[in-house]
Order: sequence, then structure tokens, then C-alpha cells
Amino acid sequence: MKQVERTVATKLLPWFARNKRCMPWRSNRTPYRVWISELMLQQTRVDQVIPYFNRFMKRFPSLKSLAAASQEEVLKQWEGLGYYSRARNLHKTAQIISRDFRGRFPRTAEEIIKLPGIGSYTTAAIGSLAFNLDLAVVDGNVIRVLSRLFAYTKDTRSTTAKKEIQQLADALLVKGDAGNFNEAMMELGATICLPKNPRCTDCPMSKVCLGHESGRPIDYPIKAPKKKVPHIIVGAAVVTNRKGEVLIAQRRNEDMLGGLWEFPGGKQEIGETIQQCIVRELKEELGINIETGAFLITVKHAYSHFTMQMHTYFAKIKSGRPRPIECQDYRWIEISELREFPYSKADLYVIDELEKHTEES
Repeated sequence: MKQVERTVATKLLPWFARNKRCMPWRSNRTPYRVWISELMLQQTRVDQVIPYFNRFMKRFPSLKSLAAASQEEVLKQWEGLGYYSRARNLHKTAQIISRDFRGRFPRTAEEIIKLPGIGSYTTAAIGSLAFNLDLAVVDGNVIRVLSRLFAYTKDTRSTTAKKEIQQLADALLVKGDAGNFNEAMMELGATICLPKNPRCTDCPMSKVCLGHESGRPIDYPIKAPKKKVPHIIVGAAVVTNRKGEVLIAQRRNEDMLGGLWEFPGGKQEIGETIQQCIVRELKEELGINIETGAFLITVKHAYSHFTMQMHTYFAKIKSGRPRPIECQDYRWIEISELREFPYSKADLYVIDELEKHTEES
């Protein structure tokens, strides 16, 4: 361990200083910018996050501006990043900080971790990067680096392993320079200690890495096979009226993708056709009787815990008026106005196809 600690200080940190990538949140570093970037970077690659971060900062340059916005405005700026509970939580957190902390981000780990949507990882990231608190960050990149450094043989998804890997990170942490240490470890995992083709010859830690010494660094980290994720079939409707307007519904805040808008529909039940599914779902969700028309598009999308295939059809109302029974709200809007509202990626694909269909007709 002592040899690894010395190598971190003498090799890894100087390597990071020379090789760190240019990222917008690394310049003009403030607690607010660190917080937003860390939430965006969870489960999302750096290259994908950069345009979202820049767009978000342009619209909400300060915590005060974020707190003053509506949830719908925040979701619209987050649109496409996924994991929308993060956006709802950061909006709540901004309002809490404005109200309870006079607009200043709390500066202790004990206060930070109590904020909505902030767990131990985000607390360590914000604490170390914004306030230089001696907290070690453990994300997927760090798990991979540490597993290889120490040839760690336990399933890294287990509770025991997570605790032990955190202890390894804590032991290696360079006190007084936690921010640079954490970024260096994450940068090493993102650019050198890669999952499939690690660049060991370029690694500043290779001489003390047991995974490299074994000749099989890709054997680490050890993970138990993932369970097969369920696949669901969904039917959705683009309901139009005589004015050419389209009906959209807003998902309830407590539901998955809460607060986002969608083309109404739902999960197909056993024995139903897609058309029957759509008719039933719109009756349950909005209290309207519809008839389906022409097919528009099938969208395939993968979420973190299931995959989905959504079949979308045009539809007309036969009887009834929409009312929010199993949704939060509904609107009739022009096709040209659709993009003013926040949607999930699946519904954005439907909008793309609907706009093409409108141009061609």
C-alpha cells in the first residue's frame, strides 16, 4: 500500500497535471458548476455531457436563476440526458439552498448529503472539488482502477466489495489535495485504464499495478453476470383534432419520467393487440374513447432496468373529452409547438417522425 501511495503522489498527480482534458466545468470552478456537472456525468459520458452542460449554464448561469425557474423549464433543459429524477432533485435542491442557506452551497459533507438526490458519491465529488474536503470519490472508473491496482477478486457489485473499495480509495487519498486526486483517478480510468483495451504502457501506475503484473488486467474488475432485463411492448397514440392539434399528456411527478410530456399510451397486456392496448390506455389515462388510424413509427429504447418497443399510431376521439385521470395534465397543441415541452427520448423520436410526416403531406 505504501508503495502505491508514493506512486500516486509522485507519478499519478503529475501525470494528471500534464494530461487532464479540457472540460467546461474545470474552468471557472464554483460549487454550483461542480454540482451540476457531477449530476450530469452520472451514467453519462463526458463527450455527451459537454453540450448539455454548456446549454444548461447559458440558461441557468447561477443557482438563483435555477431556483427561480419552473420544473418544466428545468426538465426541458435536461431533455435527452435521461434519469430525469436528477433534474427534479437539482431543482428542489436549488430552492432549498436559496431558502435555507441564503443561496450559498453548504460547505460540509454532513449538510451536502442531506440535499435531495445527493448520495455519498456526489457528496464526495462536490466536497472535494468545490471545497477541497478530504473525501475520496468512487465511481465506475475508480472501481476499475483500484480493482486492477490491487488485483481485487471479489464481485465489485456486492455490498462488501463496495465498502472495501471505498476503504482503498480513502487510504490512497492525498490529504489536502483531494480534488486533484479524485479527478486524476477518474481521468486515469476514463483515458488509460480502459475496460477492454487498457493502455498499460502509458499508465503512470503500471509499476505498482498487480493487474498489469498478472498480464491479464482485463480480468478486473470481477462482476457477477447481470440479470436479463425485462422487455416491454408499449402502444402510444398521436391523437389529432379538427384543428390539426395534437394531444399530449404530462406524466405524474411521482411516476418514472415524472413531469415530462408524452404521447399518451401504455404497456401492452397479454392477449391484446397494440391497437386494443392504445384504446384501453387512453380510456384509463384520459377518459376518452378513440379509434386508431394509420401507423406512424416503432421506437426501440433501452432504459437502465428494462428495454422497450413503442408502437405509435394516429388516432381520433370518438367520444368523451380529455381529463387528467392517470396523468398530471394534458394539452392540445400545434405540431409546430411540440418542442416547447420536455419529453423523453422515445417521444422525441415520435416528434421527429411526425414532423417529417407533416412536411410530406
